[in-house]
Amino acid sequence: MSNSKDAYADNDLREVKQLGMWASIASLSYIFWIVGGMELVERIAYYGVKASAGLYAKAPVSEGGLGISLGDYGVIIGIWAMMQTFVPVFTGGISDRVGYKETIFVSTIIKICGYLVMAFFPSFYGFLFGAILLAAGTGIFKPGIQGTLVLSTGRQNTSMAWGIFYQVVNIGGFLGPLVAVHMRQLSWDNVFYACAAIISFNFLFLLAYKEPGKEARLERNRKIKSGEIHQVALWRDALHELKKPIVIYYMLVFAGFWFLFNSLFDVLPIHIAEWVDTSVIVTSLFGPEGTSNGILQFWLGLDNTGTRVMPEGMLNLNAGMIMTTCFLVAALTAKYRITTAMLAGCLLSILAFVVIGATNTAWMMVLAIVMFSFGEMMISPKKNEFMGNIAPEGKKAMYLGFVMLPQGIGWTLEGFFGPKLYEMYASKEIFSLDLLKDRGMSASDVSAIPQGEAFTTLVAYTGEPAQELTTLLYNTHNIGMAWYIIAAVGTISAVGIFLYGKWLLKLQRS
Repeated sequence: MSNSKDAYADNDLREVKQLGMWASIASLSYIFWIVGGMELVERIAYYGVKASAGLYAKAPVSEGGLGISLGDYGVIIGIWAMMQTFVPVFTGGISDRVGYKETIFVSTIIKICGYLVMAFFPSFYGFLFGAILLAAGTGIFKPGIQGTLVLSTGRQNTSMAWGIFYQVVNIGGFLGPLVAVHMRQLSWDNVFYACAAIISFNFLFLLAYKEPGKEARLERNRKIKSGEIHQVALWRDALHELKKPIVIYYMLVFAGFWFLFNSLFDVLPIHIAEWVDTSVIVTSLFGPEGTSNGILQFWLGLDNTGTRVMPEGMLNLNAGMIMTTCFLVAALTAKYRITTAMLAGCLLSILAFVVIGATNTAWMMVLAIVMFSFGEMMISPKKNEFMGNIAPEGKKAMYLGFVMLPQGIGWTLEGFFGPKLYEMYASKEIFSLDLLKDRGMSASDVSAIPQGEAFTTLVAYTGEPAQELTTLLYNTHNIGMAWYIIAAVGTISAVGIFLYGKWLLKLQRS
């Protein structure tokens, strides 16, 4: 790595001493809370779909699902990831020039259309096109929101601002899957209609939104039009910033973490649904009869019988922890260098994936999600803080669009390979088809089984209890290998983060 600062002389590499926790919170302006509210609403809708997308894809058509293979689901996720994470590279610059309020408004309309397409066209191509619209809308939405946050905060309270913002975001991430859990038990299309209605509330927030720095932006645009200052073409300007070593190395070293991160949300719900007996958790808390309390069923993400935790409910522990404790982690990590905090978070997340691979015990799965959540709180808010800090003036939203690049690389690769890895090493559907052949079912009858119905067919054909067959399949296959491979990718990223941190420290001291 080069020691020259020439390529990024206008990037601010300083680490500024942060205000104390309460002083930081008190210093946040009203516009910070407005954009936090908009992000909250957007995340409720987004995670209502995202948390249950894999379950919807693999659910048989007879149950209202798409009835597609995990390979096909991976194609959808890969394209979704590519769109959502690479669009902000250019829409960030557009937001800086056109205005944040305008781009937030347009993005909300596009996202509503995405949810409605998913509801109206329950097919592979319908869901794919809906995902593309949703991804494009999200890619336009993010830079305007995050650019507003950067302009409405100062360097001395940025760590707490991003921590609280991430905490508010995860309130949405917590509520969205709960909405999906109960809507999908009525019918899958209700999930999409509900999400379209929820995100419409952002139009109300926009009425109270006032763009910070708007006067300076309009004055800059006036000078550009009059020829007083020269403006480089947007694509050329973005490419110039992307070529800086500090941005290139950032993209490469963090891509592995985002492969890890998105595997949790794209694949773990399927893993829990197929291999983890979550009724153990309900029995531990409420006894063998479960609970009939509707409030507890909603907030804990239980099924309508109150006897087991739905996969989205299990994963929701992640968002629940973040929305209640992220500001504490932000206060703790504010005392350390940003890259040091991100490295620690990456290592903790890797360990969580090793635990997932090692056992299918429900409470150990809870432990893994808790570990991952602390790791995420150490690394994810920091990425925005870091990129917002080093961005040159007038290019804050552009740089916050760049934040999505390593996520784009990691998530796109995970989208294509994560579900395929799971299908290779842990697919209950494929294992059930193989066992049906071993138990004497003819090849023609096996091939006639609709996608997603192999295990229920196995239970009916053998007459054995579902839990016993699940245990048999789990014990006779190396299911953990998929998770160990994902953890290995994260380990490579951790090494890269360590080296990147040492390089930045050397730059700051030179």
